[in-house]
Amino acid sequence: MSARRLLQLLLLIQALAALGIGLAAVEIFGASRWQALALGLGSVVLVRLFINLNNFFMSARFASPTPGEYRLGFTARVRMFLEEFSASMLQSSWTMPRASARTRIHPGSRTPPVLLLHGYGCNSGYWAHLAPRLDAAGISHASVDLEPITGDIDGYAPLVERAVEALRTATGADQVIIVAHSMGGLVARAWMRACSTRRVARLITLGTPHHGTCLAAFGLGLNAAQMRRAARAEPPECAWLRMLAANEDAAARALVTSIYSHHDNIIAPQTSSELPGARNLAFGGVGHVALGRNPRVLDAVMEEIACQGLAAQRASL
Repeated sequence: MSARRLLQLLLLIQALAALGIGLAAVEIFGASRWQALALGLGSVVLVRLFINLNNFFMSARFASPTPGEYRLGFTARVRMFLEEFSASMLQSSWTMPRASARTRIHPGSRTPPVLLLHGYGCNSGYWAHLAPRLDAAGISHASVDLEPITGDIDGYAPLVERAVEALRTATGADQVIIVAHSMGGLVARAWMRACSTRRVARLITLGTPHHGTCLAAFGLGLNAAQMRRAARAEPPECAWLRMLAANEDAAARALVTSIYSHHDNIIAPQTSSELPGARNLAFGGVGHVALGRNPRVLDAVMEEIACQGLAAQRASL
């Protein structure tokens, strides 16, 4: 089952649950239709809110120390939670259930085209906020739906290979820039290991568990197992992550920009996103899903892409 179909099914289940609660409110408590509607929808939203809140509590159990300059006060924490909750609701209830992989070609662009790779349990709809920025800048881009959703991370490499070649053919570019969220960053690194780095101008990862996340223990599928990290073990990374790192050289690491948040509610410890030899850019006050829509983060992504565009222009002179 695709992520889109799964999310549609979950939305249907939530709608039926809201309907059942509303009908029960009418039959048992004599609620009006509007009261029943509010109670039904409110109950579903409240459950979703507690799930999101629980992610923050679980990640706090395994959190890395937060540097002083990134520590948040109460108001900033509430603001961060509301941004993450709204991002999760929008992505899972609107953009991703309606999304499919897409390609947009902007002829004449001198910036390397961008390939977008989503994370675990998501699809191309995750990039609903970055794609318009790429269009506005006239940068060609394409997205990939990584399926099956619980598959082997190495098994996604052929999908990435086809997408890279299709994007290069459509644009005439020698290299592509890959922007990847969460698991997508590991997919990109696995593809680079299997197919070389010569066609990569830059790999920009957002909240990628380069050294695993303790919360992956609660995930389903082989890909979740490949992202696992033990809280009390040495080394903490699972065997697959250690093998991935062992097969990378300094040149491959130098191609990576790892953007992450010290308040990520899925990647824990948060410093798992720090990749030795890469350009590591830290943020504070941003949740995991919100990395794909937060203006500060997207500004940084666009700046990294623009730098590659300037480098490509200088190389052509």
